[in-house]
This record gives sequence, C-alpha cells and structure tokens, in this order.
Amino acid sequence: MISFGLSYDYRCPFAKNIHLHVVRALAAGADLRVDFIPWTMSQGYRAPHAPDVWDDPERDAELLALAVSVAVRDEQPEYFLAAHEALFRARHERAIRLVTMREIAEVLTPLGVDIDKVIADLHERRPHRVIGESFREMQRYEAFGVPTFVVGSDAIFVRYMTPPSRDDAASITVIESLVTLMARQPELNEFKHTKVPH
Repeated sequence: MISFGLSYDYRCPFAKNIHLHVVRALAAGADLRVDFIPWTMSQGYRAPHAPDVWDDPERDAELLALAVSVAVRDEQPEYFLAAHEALFRARHERAIRLVTMREIAEVLTPLGVDIDKVIADLHERRPHRVIGESFREMQRYEAFGVPTFVVGSDAIFVRYMTPPSRDDAASITVIESLVTLMARQPELNEFKHTKVPH
C-alpha cells in the first residue's frame, strides 16, 4: 500500500487535476491510503494583524466549500470521494463559486449527503478548527500551496497540468509514479519544465 497526505483547496485548478486522478485511482481499486488535508489559500492573503481566516466569520464564504468537505469527510465518510470530486467539478467545470450553502447543497444533495448534518457541524465551527489545525500542521513543512503531497517526513508541491481521462489505469500510474518518485528520490528538490506543454 502507498500512503500519503494530499492538501487541497477547491479554488485551485491544479489541486482539481491531481485530486481527480486520486479519486479515479481509488475508485478503480488502487492500493492507496490517502489523508485528504484541507488547506486554505485565503490565510496568506489576510490583512496584517487580522485574525486567522478560520476564526473570522467574515471570511466564512471563502472557506465554505472546504469546511463542508471536512464535515463530509469526518461525519459522512462514505460520501466523501463523490462529494470531493463533485465540488472540484462544480467549481472548475460548471463555474459555481461554492460560497453559499444553496450552491453547495445543489451539488451534494443528489449524492445522498445529509446537508442538515453538515450545517449542524458548521454551526459548531468544528470544521473550521480542523482547517486551522491542518494549516498549522502543514506549516511544519513550509507548505506554500496546493496540492502538496506529504510522503513520509517530506512535503512536495506538484503542479500537474491535465485532469484524468476515462482511463483508470492511467490515473493509477500517475499517482503511483509520482509518490514512488517522491519516496525514492528525496534528493530531487525541483523538477520543472521550462515551457507549459501544449
């Protein structure tokens, strides 16, 4: 089994690409154990001396999709992978901002997610506390964006350019090859094409 953590924020298109590969690989039976780590890009853009975004109700709309995903992940895990995929696709393929419960409920209710249970969890702000804890944990690795893989004691930011095709085996290969490279070649600090492939 290949084990790793993987951070996400639904606003990032590169997080969408790699997470959809992971979801596809898991659905196809890949032997992966994945810790899905919520990480908000908003924290780096708050005003000086402003509260952390997960403690600031005025920023709740920005964190809503992320907080909902934590509620589903922790309280309704049987729906998490479908919800995770649906939220990424809603944001990047349907241009839904995911900043209101109405928008999110329209995406998740058809999957069977208990929205009332999600709202109750949000009311307690437990998901917001989890987001803060996850963000602080990723600071140990000096993480600066999503998606960041956590493999063993290392963290690796990956910008993967293409979403999955209909080929499940291809997604499995993408994830297994990336994580294997990370685990076996920690000396490889940076690997970047000089041009974006067409």
